[in-house]
Amino acid sequence: MSAQILVQGRLVGTEDFLLAAPADRDNRAFEARLTWLNLLGEVLPRALLASLQLPPLLLGSSGGGRFLAILPDQERADQASEFLTRANAILSEATLGLVRIVWSTTENLGDWTVVRKRLSEGLRASLRPTVSAEGFFDPIPAASSATDRIPRNLRDAASVAFSFDFPALIAVPEADADPALLRWDLTGHASLASISMARHAARNGDIPATPKELALRSTGAKLWGVLRGEIDDYGNRIRRASSVEEHVSLSMTYQQFLAGEIELLCSHADYFRRVTVLQAGSADFALFGSWDALAGFARELERVFARFAEENLKDLPGAEAKTMTMALTLAEPATTLARVWEASTRDLSVAKSSDKDCFYILDHVLEWKQWKDAAELKEALVQLNEEFRGGRHFLAQLRNLYRKVESPDPDGTGDDRLMDRAARFQRRFAGATNRREREFQKLKANLMKEMTGRKSRGKLRLKPEGLVALEWARLLED
Repeated sequence: MSAQILVQGRLVGTEDFLLAAPADRDNRAFEARLTWLNLLGEVLPRALLASLQLPPLLLGSSGGGRFLAILPDQERADQASEFLTRANAILSEATLGLVRIVWSTTENLGDWTVVRKRLSEGLRASLRPTVSAEGFFDPIPAASSATDRIPRNLRDAASVAFSFDFPALIAVPEADADPALLRWDLTGHASLASISMARHAARNGDIPATPKELALRSTGAKLWGVLRGEIDDYGNRIRRASSVEEHVSLSMTYQQFLAGEIELLCSHADYFRRVTVLQAGSADFALFGSWDALAGFARELERVFARFAEENLKDLPGAEAKTMTMALTLAEPATTLARVWEASTRDLSVAKSSDKDCFYILDHVLEWKQWKDAAELKEALVQLNEEFRGGRHFLAQLRNLYRKVESPDPDGTGDDRLMDRAARFQRRFAGATNRREREFQKLKANLMKEMTGRKSRGKLRLKPEGLVALEWARLLED
């Protein structure tokens, strides 16, 4: 009896495709491409098994542009390679050579760590460019809206179909389509005949709201943003799996958590009309929406994930994949989604290179505890500013004062001047009166403790959460 064959596949070139014309200037095209890529990663392995007349149960894992399938023999593995090669030819034409599938196969023999290593080495070999291949040095043709073959009606589709006759492999099936056409339901819960994905979109009537429209729904400054997040050391956790069954179980657990919790949070009144899901894979996610809604969404999602890890991952050794790092990138209403996506990729990289279990926002990387402190301090700032009736001009002056502390001061003489100016602000606060004097004084003392900083080696140092809270409060007043 022949051994089982494992097939591991991955979509590559997706980032370049997302930022290529016309998606670089057309938000609808960008969203359509990202939705198509998310669905393609789910549909492709299912279509592969169906074409080989194999049950869907042999799909190990899928999502995030990756999949793992189990084949019964080498003959089916050869047929799978033919299927993926044919799909690559259509993908190359649809994406002008930017997106392709790479895959590797190996027998499911020996220890899982050895099997996984063979699969990984096979993928790395597939990623190496073959300079001797025909047409390798040919220029990539320029893209245009006329040549964009990606369907734009996938987000709200009730089902999706697969065929090599489709220009982009997948499409929304027509009412009179051939009943034998491979199709999957997108509206139900995860099952053998359906695909469950987080697809919530803030609406403007019958269509999804644009970033500009979501910016207008913000409180304070009319800005929007992209929130990106990744589970820390997810790859290391998966590599520590002792069997293919554990590998599949872990990947499905994280994927179901992200898709389910993100969709559930989006149904909350604070986010329903102000947040749109872009993607939710096994280890990462992305959303866009009103900047203040995304700030609150990040805090709530981290809280839910921390509780999930505490209750469901406590038996797993080590700290891998038990924390989450996020980045929130803000933008003006007219900025294109592609440009903000590109900036958010950089911001998330800054956060991950700085630390784990943290949040990048307003040019600062905060630990989650610091972010919670910043949120509380922001509330105190807003309340104190209302009592003082300082308005946004007062917050802007205060922000500029403390921002100067971060600038280089070679001789250190600026610290004294800054402290003098801070003292003048304190005296202005002290002169204010209010009928709730005790509460007011308590808020004032807490604010000054956080914002005036401390001396360290003769230099003034401010808490980053204080600076973030001040900028956050200022944006709310704009």
